[in-house]
Amino acid sequence: MPTLQNKTALVTGAARGIGAAIAKAFADEGANVIVTDIRDEDGQATAAAIGATYHRLDIRSEADWAQIRDAHPGLDILVNNAGMTGFETGNLVHDPENASLEAWRGVHAGNLDGTFLGCRAAIAMMKDTGTGSIINISSRSGLVGIPGAAAYASSKAAIINHTRTVALYCAQQGWKIRCNAIAPAAILTPIWEPMIGEGPDREERMAALVADTPLKRFGQPDEVAALAVMLAGDGATYMTGETLTLDGGLLAGSAVSPG
Repeated sequence: MPTLQNKTALVTGAARGIGAAIAKAFADEGANVIVTDIRDEDGQATAAAIGATYHRLDIRSEADWAQIRDAHPGLDILVNNAGMTGFETGNLVHDPENASLEAWRGVHAGNLDGTFLGCRAAIAMMKDTGTGSIINISSRSGLVGIPGAAAYASSKAAIINHTRTVALYCAQQGWKIRCNAIAPAAILTPIWEPMIGEGPDREERMAALVADTPLKRFGQPDEVAALAVMLAGDGATYMTGETLTLDGGLLAGSAVSPG
């Protein structure tokens, strides 16, 4: 029997990449999936392909989240996946010395504010039944310093701590609403394509980008989705406040033999 049969799941930033993979995996496991994004055309296409519903959602907007609550009052699973790196509009400066306050706030609005609003909405939609699963997509960058992407690293670290806070708050209320996070490293999504490019040396460039990863490869979106399915299902009802890393061994240390 599918593990998410008859559960209603909402995935933000689900038009493509990791979000689309999670939405598809949930649908494959029997969930009623709500695909949300600000890329309407891509989002509608993803929803149509997996038999889901599409709803436009800017995660930074309280009004948009209020519409979600009104349209989908009963929710079992929320995945806060949508976010930004800060480099979407070009090669902006994001180091801690030269980054602008505007750029810093923009990344935090897209990542941290969006996750806060999503968690708040999910609690409101889940507390009547007292059960549910909130899954926040953080990053390996939230566990280490990233000098060239200070705002991104800071916001993803804050998501990990907010995950713990939401988990403890829900437990204090006596609800069985769990909140966990996934912290992926280099996952092969369209965001990497400008750096990888096409041509005969594509594989060489890919290898260079993951040279420090012990498993020497990119992760795949469906590998993140598999963790999300596990966290969303009834087999993880004793897990809350946790962050699962998916990084090919990066945080384990070096795979180089001691010299």
